[in-house]
Amino acid sequence: MIENIKGIVEKKTPAYVVMNANGIGIKISMSINGLEAVPPKGNDAVILTYLHVREDMLDLYGFATERERHTFMQLINISGIGPKLALTILSGINPDKLKDRVVAGDVASLTSVPGVGAKTAKRIIVELKEKFVKMDEDSLGFEEEDTGESILFRDTLNALISLGYKSRYARKVLQDLDKNGELRGELESVIKKALSQLVS
Repeated sequence: MIENIKGIVEKKTPAYVVMNANGIGIKISMSINGLEAVPPKGNDAVILTYLHVREDMLDLYGFATERERHTFMQLINISGIGPKLALTILSGINPDKLKDRVVAGDVASLTSVPGVGAKTAKRIIVELKEKFVKMDEDSLGFEEEDTGESILFRDTLNALISLGYKSRYARKVLQDLDKNGELRGELESVIKKALSQLVS
């Protein structure tokens, strides 16, 4: 599997990004939420990827965070959900909200995503609820106590690193945001807050 692509953003559309890696333009399909984290054309970036292999086609999908990629992988393992629908779901609901809605058994909010009917929504809940609950239990254990970092902190840190920022600088900015009570809300908004500090 192609783990990630590092290069220059050559083109950015509402559905995909083209990365120039060593002179080769690589098209990477991404969710709307993932694309928001990709810097503008002409900038360096690192995008986490998943290569979907079919008999007649190779499709490359990209993600802003490891959490988004992991959720994508969980979705495509559900019968009836392919990569394109998984991206549509992640465009309409970010991974954290998706987890909350699955654990709550919220069929209505899932069916608000284009292409997701009641049967598919129920299948998602049945397949993922137990996994998400277990993930929460694991997070409440040694992992949270060892690092002292929230899931939001780690996802934002991973996103900043994927954009090419050094881990120690990104971590310092996030720690400052946390001290000021600004490390909260949606992942996308926290990433924007951090980027404004990193470029200032």
